Amino acid sequence: MIELKRATKPFKFYTRMHLQELTGLSAWTLKEMLNALKKVPGAVIYHHTHHFLQQHQHLSPEPPNDFAYWVSNVLGERQLAEELASIDTVRFNTIRLLREKIIDTIKAHLGEYRRSRRALPGQEFYFIKSISFILSLPYQARTLQEFVEILQNISIRSLYFHIFEARLRLKKKKNDFSNWIETSLGDKKLAQDITRLDPYTHTMEGLRQSLIELVRERIREIKNA
Repeated sequence: MIELKRATKPFKFYTRMHLQELTGLSAWTLKEMLNALKKVPGAVIYHHTHHFLQQHQHLSPEPPNDFAYWVSNVLGERQLAEELASIDTVRFNTIRLLREKIIDTIKAHLGEYRRSRRALPGQEFYFIKSISFILSLPYQARTLQEFVEILQNISIRSLYFHIFEARLRLKKKKNDFSNWIETSLGDKKLAQDITRLDPYTHTMEGLRQSLIELVRERIREIKNA
């Protein structure tokens, strides 16, 4: 039976806390939303496309996009709402690219439908910024066995940070887990399997279980080789 390889560098687990801050910007129409989207900080785009994942981690996947929700339920623009909701967030490695896709989608709609409805008083869209604070946890993994044992017990916030926040807000091409497994353990197969997971189609607990299953299966393969 083959022993599990020890990483050249241990995986250090982190978590994050976040605050929500009003930007002072609001939109009553699609044109106003479009203009604001061009200039708001990336943390605003991130908040309105990801906060549901953090707040309702045990509910069904495919959380709503705040822009799509407002366009549909306040302005009644169903077609545009569907287009915004169908944006495949996992395809974008940076907030900039995600922002550009949202802007282009709204622009195309405005070019086709020149009339722009106006929100009723009290139903305008308020732009909110997410401010994150990253905290180090007292957990480190040097083997896949240690990694999976810690993975079972870390908080949802820690899991969220290493999967979503590190990849998109911190502008990494891969999530932290895949990056460590490939660079420090040299296991490209498992790293690719984890990278292929679409985290937006899982609940957070479902995502945790999928990760655990992949790692455990890889451990079995290595030990039985």
